[in-house]
Amino acid sequence: MTEPKSPGAKEVWITGIGIVSSLGEGLDAHWDALNARRINFDDKRFAPYIVHPLAPVVFDAQIPKKGDQRQMEAWQRIGTYAAGLALDSAGVKGNQEILSRMDMVIAAGGGERDIAVDMAILNADAQGNSSPGFLNERLMNDLRPTLFLAQLSNLLAGNIAIVHGVCGTSRTFMGEEAASIDAARIALARIEAGQSDIALIGGAHNGERPDLMILYEFGDFNLTDKFSGVWARENNSGFAMGSVGAFLVMESREHAEARGAKPYAKLTRVVADLAQRKQPGAVTKSLEALWTKLGVTADSGNLITGATGVEPVTAEERAFLRQHPGFAVRATGTTFGHTLETQFPLGLALAALSISRGALFPPNDPTGFEVEKSEPPTQIVVVGAGHWQGEGMALVEAVK
Repeated sequence: MTEPKSPGAKEVWITGIGIVSSLGEGLDAHWDALNARRINFDDKRFAPYIVHPLAPVVFDAQIPKKGDQRQMEAWQRIGTYAAGLALDSAGVKGNQEILSRMDMVIAAGGGERDIAVDMAILNADAQGNSSPGFLNERLMNDLRPTLFLAQLSNLLAGNIAIVHGVCGTSRTFMGEEAASIDAARIALARIEAGQSDIALIGGAHNGERPDLMILYEFGDFNLTDKFSGVWARENNSGFAMGSVGAFLVMESREHAEARGAKPYAKLTRVVADLAQRKQPGAVTKSLEALWTKLGVTADSGNLITGATGVEPVTAEERAFLRQHPGFAVRATGTTFGHTLETQFPLGLALAALSISRGALFPPNDPTGFEVEKSEPPTQIVVVGAGHWQGEGMALVEAVK
C-alpha cells in the first residue's frame, strides 16, 4: 500500500528525534555507541532467553511527577520519556501553541500486565487458596486503576498528552511491526496533504517481560542460549527482544521554516505490504515490489533494516538484499534487539541521524554481510519486516 502524491504535496521534514535504549539515551550517546560497535545484552537474567535491557534512565528528567510515573508500566515510561526527548530535539518542548495542535500517531502493543498480581493469583489457586469470589476480589483490590487485566494500548498517547501537553488529534495503531509502518505512512500522508502541520510519531517496547517471552516461545520466536548477530542465526533462529523508545517530530517544510527549525532529514515516501507468507519466497517478492514503489533507481546506497533473525523471514529478506549488492546494510536487531512496534521508527530515527551526521554508522557484523561505507549518505532506505507478517519500506533523504 502507498499513498499517491499529489502535485502540491508538502515536503515533510524530520525535525526532532528521541531515542532511549540499551545503549543509553539521546542522540550523542547513541551515535558514540554505534560508532564504538557497542552491544549491550543480558543472557543471564531471563536465561535461556536473551534481551537487550534498557540502560539506566532517570525518568524524572522527562516525567517529573512521581504520580505519573507510578501509574505507568515500563513501556509507557519508556515511550513518554522518548517522546519528551524528541520534543526537546525539535525545540517545541513547552511550546503550548504548537503542542496544542500537534498530532500524535503511536504504534503500541497490547499493553503490559501486572506480573506480580498474575503470579499471586496463579500461586494461590495452585495451593488451593482460591475461595469463591477470590479472583474478582484480587482483581478489584490489587490492580491499579490504569490496569484492566492489561494496560490499554492508547494509554501511551494519553500519557504523552498529560505529561508533555501534546493535544492535537491522536491515533494508536496495533499490530506489532506493521503498526509502526502504518504510523509513519499515515503521518506522512496527512502532512503532505496539508491535513496536519506537525506530528509526533513513534512507539515504545519493553523487552524485559516474562509474559512476552512465554507468548513468543509458543511460536518459537525467541533467541536462546547464545547471542549472535541477526545475520548469523540460521542455525539458532530467533529474536532477542529489546527495550527501546523511539519518537520523531515530523512537520511540513513551511511550518518548520516559519519557526526557524533545522531538519535532520526529510521523509520522502513510506510504502507497506502484507505478503502471503505461507508461500516460500513471498517476503522476497514483497520487498522487491515495495522497492519499485519506493522509487529507488540508484545501484548503490545505504539501507537500515529491522531484520529480526527469525527464520525463514530473515533468509528471504537477505535474498532480497543480495539483489541490491551496492547497498550498505545495517541491521538494528543486532545492536538494539527486536523491538516490534518500535522497529520502524527506530530505523527512521537512525537514518535521519546518520544523514545529519554525514556518515552511516559502521557495521557490527562478523559474517561480513554488512560492509563499510565511507561516502556521506544523502539517501537511506529503511526496511521493516515483521517476524510473522507485514512488510514496509521508507526513503529518508537529505534536505536540499
